[in-house]
Order: sequence, then structure tokens, then C-alpha cells
Amino acid sequence: MLRWRKLRPQEVLPMKWLQAFLAYYKPYRLMLAADLFFAALASLVVLAYPILINRITSEAISEQGIAVEMMARIIGVFVLLMIVEYASGFYTDYFGHAMGARMEADMREDLFVHVQKQSFAFHDNAGTGQLMSRMTNDLFDISELAHHGPEDVVVSLVRIIGAFLILSRINGPLAWMIFGILPVLFLLVYLYSGKLKKALKTSKERIGDINAQLEDTLAGIRTVQAFNGEEAETEKFRRRNRRFFDSRKEGYWAEAVMFNGLNSFVSLLTILVVVVGAYLIGRRELQLPDLITFLLYIGALMAPIRMLVNFTQNLQNGIAGFERFRELMEIQPDIGDADHAADLHHVRGEVAFDRVGFRYSQEEGEVLSGIDFIARPGEFIALVGPSGVGKTTFCSLIPRFYECTEGTVRIDGRDVRDITLKSLRSHIGIVQQESYLFAGTIAENIRYGRPDATHEEIREAAVKANADVFIRELPQGYGSMIGQRGVKLSGGQRQRISIARTFLKNPSILILDEATSALDYRSERAVQESLERLARSRTTFVIAHRLSTIRSADRILVLSERGIEEEGTHEELASRDGLYARLAGMQV
Repeated sequence: MLRWRKLRPQEVLPMKWLQAFLAYYKPYRLMLAADLFFAALASLVVLAYPILINRITSEAISEQGIAVEMMARIIGVFVLLMIVEYASGFYTDYFGHAMGARMEADMREDLFVHVQKQSFAFHDNAGTGQLMSRMTNDLFDISELAHHGPEDVVVSLVRIIGAFLILSRINGPLAWMIFGILPVLFLLVYLYSGKLKKALKTSKERIGDINAQLEDTLAGIRTVQAFNGEEAETEKFRRRNRRFFDSRKEGYWAEAVMFNGLNSFVSLLTILVVVVGAYLIGRRELQLPDLITFLLYIGALMAPIRMLVNFTQNLQNGIAGFERFRELMEIQPDIGDADHAADLHHVRGEVAFDRVGFRYSQEEGEVLSGIDFIARPGEFIALVGPSGVGKTTFCSLIPRFYECTEGTVRIDGRDVRDITLKSLRSHIGIVQQESYLFAGTIAENIRYGRPDATHEEIREAAVKANADVFIRELPQGYGSMIGQRGVKLSGGQRQRISIARTFLKNPSILILDEATSALDYRSERAVQESLERLARSRTTFVIAHRLSTIRSADRILVLSERGIEEEGTHEELASRDGLYARLAGMQV
């Protein structure tokens, strides 16, 4: 598995990551400004309510009592403030969330594009479940921080500072007593925020493991059921699910301490204000309406304090998610276009390997070594040899799915590293043993490499691939849905759809990676005819275990752990007492 970078507990979010996060606000800065304005406006309205109640109470207990006209005016102001509060709250709830969702969508698209640029080597080591978790769960947490983070800070500051200023004018000592205790709460939040962040990041990593297990099991459900593997898969899932639960439990513990500590703190503060307020009333240093105002502001302070606690949680969630997002975004593709790379035009199809070597990593041994070989335009080249000698890797170096670690691969005399990837791969067609079909219609899958292809061109490609007849027999014809990975089609039908897709692409160079090895005899015959038609006038590389399928090859390369062991036609190699002859003898 790919080893993701982990921050040490004392390490803060790098400044460049913070700048990268803030950059996602740029397209929505007007929405952000409006969101913060209406959040502040709603907070000011909330601060006004206790003042009005103070006025009503003072008038009510006065000797003259409260006049009807005064009551009507105050009620009118209340109604107006409630309308302003509702409108402001609606804007922040709806448009604020929309802003966060748009930022989330932007990040997800950036991440999706970035992951698609990564080489096969990256995807060989990166877990699909972890990638899915980073594109879904993590980005949702970032979205929540993007929306609620600035808003919660503004609301909290406006309410706390506003309440302090108002209460200080009523009774300074009592106000200072209340706000002098607040740092105790913030200290509590600070102490437990680190534990919460650690638990949340662990949870994200472990939900990624669960996603990987789900993806693996569901993708191979037929194998699971065929081998009665349900109990084994359930046990693996149970272990990972338990580990996820344990990490969540740690997070819940930290949350419980913070939130219950907050409730206890507010209760203690309320009792303290009542006791001190009663004492001050007895000394005629405080009026009853003012004590009620103090108590109302304590209640009003509850919301911003909770917001700060929630902000702490959202911040930890968002930081953990953004760390994982940036960790992935900072993994640069090891295969890409050089600055001087140019498109490839008018391809003849000559493919040359000049002392090519390859290894997957520095820790592993060489898979290929010292490969010297030239395929002439239009030549049919077969690759055979024992499993694990690098036949598929050999072919994967041509479209640069992997980068050779030694030597050079050339097409028509040009180093493939000097050709843009898009141009290079547009001239190469690949039919694999297990061709991947996407959920959708048959027409969409055939058109995959050429989105602008007409229906007539799609059908022409299907005819050449011996697929048109069975397609037209389906209820919806070319519009038939084939399911995830093409599960509604047989193996032979899937291969012919893949071949039709390659016909439509019309490449100059063709790679057939054991394209018929998984088929029954009847399906193999139909697919083999399609492949032979596809290979005409193209430089073709065929990887095969069944030597009977490559007898007509112009040249056969026999690969071993030492490189190219033998080279020649079927007749030439069969007449020698070499590796090819032994492989052929094993299949008689």
C-alpha cells in the first residue's frame, strides 16, 4: 500500500496548505462576504433582544407601569428584528452551505483530475478505498469547515464582544467576573481538541480501510460466493469495522468531555450570577431588570460558546481532511509531459527498445534488463515466456504506463518521453484479458475512445469486431445497459465490445494482452477472428500463453528472467532445443 505522509502531533498545518485552502474561497469571495455580513447582522439582532426585554421589565415594574403605546412600539421592533433575523439566518444557512458545497465540488474535481494523471505505479500501491474516502468523507468535512468556520468565528466574536460591552455598561464588576471565567472554558476546549483531532484523523484512515474492503469484496462477489468465502470476508470486515469503532469511541469521549463540561460551566455561571446579582440588588447596586438582562445574555452566550466548541470540532475534522487532501495532491505524477514534448503525427508504427531495463522500485530486482529490439511497421510480434518474466510490463512501456528505468523506447525514431502522453496513447490500442467496460450502454462503451463518433461508425466498428449480430439481438440493441464492468454480457461479448472500441479508435500500434485466454473455445474463435482483422496493417504486439494462437506471427520473442532468450518465427524456434520448444512441448 502507498504510505501516506503523517504529521506529527505537534506539527501545525503547513502555511502553504493554509494558503491552498484559502485559495478555494477566491471564486466565492462575494458569497463569503455576504455570508459573514448576514451572520454578523443576525448576531446583532440577538444582542438586541435582552435590551428590549430590559426596557419592558423596567417599565412594567415602575410606578407608572408600561403604556399601551410603548408596548405596541416594542412589539413592532420585536417583529422587525425577528424578520431581519429570519432573513439573515436563511441566507447564511442556504447560500453559506451552497458556498461550502461548491468549494467541496471544486476540490473533488481537482483531486479526481490529479488522481487520473498518476501512473500505474501509483495505482499499484494506492488503495482504492483510501482514495474513495479522500474524495468523499474527507472533502465533506472540509466543506463543513469552509462554510461554518468563518461564520462561527464571526458570530462568536460579535456576540461575545457585544455582550461584554453591553453588560459592562450595566454593571462593570459583574461583567468582568463573567468574562474572566470564560478563559477556563477555552482552556478546556484547547486541552481536548488535540485528542479529538487525533481520533478524527485515525477514524478517517480506518473508514478508508473499510471502503477498500467493501470495494474489494463487492468487486469479487462472484469469487467470494463461488468459494464460500462469505465468513472469511465477514471476519475481515468485522476486524476493520471494530478498529473504526474504537477510533470513533475515542473521539466521542473527547466530545463528551467538552460538551458536558460546557453545560456544567454554563450552569455554574448562571448560579454564580444569580447569587452575586441578588447580593448586589440587596445593596441597591443592581436593578432586577438588569439581573434578568445578565441572565438572558448568559443564555445568549451559550450559542457562541457552543459555536466555538463546534468550530473546534469542525476545524479538527477539516484540518484532518485537508491534510489528507493535500498529501495526495502533493504526490506529483512520476510520468508526464516534458517541457519540450510534442505531438506525434503520421505514425508508421516502428517500435524500438534500446537497452531497456525496468524495475518497480529501488528495493526490488529488475523485471526487464538489456532489452534491444526493433519492431518494423506493420509487423506482428508475439511475446511468450513463463509467468512473471515481464511480458505485460514490456508492452506497458510503449504507452508509458510505466517509465523505463534504463534505456529508451522509441516510436518512429522518437523517444516516447519526447511525445505528449495524449498524442502517444491516441496512436496505441490495447485489448486486455479482462477488458474493463463501464456502466452504461453498449454504444457509450464502444464510443469511449472517440466521443464524437457517429452511430454508423460505432456499428461499423462492431461489425468488424463480430459484435453487431449479438448486439442487435438485445432488446435495446446498442442502447442496452450492460451493468457495472459489463456483468450482463458474457466474456466473449465483453471482449468483442472492447475490440470494437479499439477498431473505432483505429490505432497504428496494437497491444493484445492474452485477449482470448479466459474464453471458451467457441468464444475464442469469434474473438480471434476479430483480433486478426484488427491487427491487419498495424504494428501488433501479442502476449499469449497458448502458442497455437501466435503461429502466424512474423516474429516471436521468448522472454526469460535474463531478457530476450530467443527470437524467430514459430518454425525456427520449434526446431531449436530451447525455451520455446519446451513451452510448445508442454502444450502438446
